[in-house]
Amino acid sequence: MAAIETVYTLPLVAKKLGEDEGWLWEISCEMTPEDGCLGIIGLNDEYTVAFTDAGIENLAELVAIYKANPSRLLPLHLDS
Repeated sequence: MAAIETVYTLPLVAKKLGEDEGWLWEISCEMTPEDGCLGIIGLNDEYTVAFTDAGIENLAELVAIYKANPSRLLPLHLDS
């Protein structure tokens, strides 16, 4: 496996895929580093997610799956 040289932040990937950032955030929660999804921690423990090239491809596949069957995506926050 080649070394990862570049990762792309969620806002950039959302723009690139033409999808809502919040929706992609929910979908990406089921991805792992092996899928090309990495957690990035910054100053003051700010957290964001970033994707490798393979991660963008995997995320795009998940988008297609969820668009074909939206009921597969469970809401992360259930109202009581």
